Formats: sequence, C-alpha cells, structure tokens
Amino acid sequence: MFGRILASVVLGSVLALGRAPTAAAASRQEIDAKVREAVATFYRHTSAGKELAQKAAGMLVFPEVVKAGIGIGGEYGEGALLVHGKTVGYYSTASASIGFQLGAQIKSEVILFMTPTALEGFRTSKGWKAGVDGSVALATLGAGGEIDTETAKKPIIGFIFSNKGLMYNLTFEGSKITRIHP
Repeated sequence: MFGRILASVVLGSVLALGRAPTAAAASRQEIDAKVREAVATFYRHTSAGKELAQKAAGMLVFPEVVKAGIGIGGEYGEGALLVHGKTVGYYSTASASIGFQLGAQIKSEVILFMTPTALEGFRTSKGWKAGVDGSVALATLGAGGEIDTETAKKPIIGFIFSNKGLMYNLTFEGSKITRIHP
C-alpha cells in the first residue's frame, strides 16, 4: 500500500513538472551523463566537498531527485555509485512524507562513504535506509566555505544541492536506497 501511494505521488510529481514518465529506469548512459554533470556542479559549489570526495572510498550520486507533495509527499531519483571515479552500480532513492506540503522541487544528492567499511556496508545491503542502516552526516559550509571538522570525520557524509548551491535544513533520514539494473 505504502509503495503504491509513493509511486502515485512521484508519478504525479513528474507529470506536474512536465516530464514524460518512463516504465523503467533511465538507461545507464542517461544516468552516467547526469551523474557526470552533477559531480561537476558539486565540485564548482564546494572545494571542500571536492577534497572529501577525492578521499572517499565511494561516492553515491543522485543527479535529479524529484520531490513533490500535496499533503502526502514523496521523492524519487536514480543515480550511480562511483568508486575511484568508475561506475560500479546503479541505485534509486525514494522516500515519503506526510504533513503540510505543497509544490515540487528537484535537487541533487551526493553521499560520500569515507571508509571502506561504510562503503562495504552499503554495497552488501539489500536495501539501505538512511538513518537506520547508516547515519548520514549532512554537510554544511562554515566561514570560508569549509566543512565543519566534526562532520568531516564521519564515515558517511551527505550533500544536498541544486544548481544554485548547497541546500540547508534538509535531511537524508528515511530515504531508502535500492540497487537498480537499468
């Protein structure tokens, strides 16, 4: 039941944004092209994020996460896991929410697995849920564009951004990430 509600909300969101829905996941080439563009945008917005990404064991990138709702909301996006700059798998992220909400937005998400252990825990899961299977420390920029030193020490660090820059007061908690086979 929950899955049907989420699918309905996401489908409605996609239609509201003027995009044609597809029955299956985007192709690997489409996802890879959007991931490359999102990574370039991410690097332009934060040099500190770029430095962390270069040290990370793995980087999960969701270039377009569509979020929409009217009372009941949902979000969905597809992306890729990069290890040493190479795509090693494709994933979707989805979540639902209830409460006062009206509208739609598109955001990008980057999750850095800073340790091999954190990356392995993600890769071996059958469906990884942020906040349950792994706590994602949301990165925010301080003075001079630097990331808080405590956040930089966490095993999993997340960034949420748009083409206008890093976004604040958002969360990864409750997002379910599942492997897909486009």
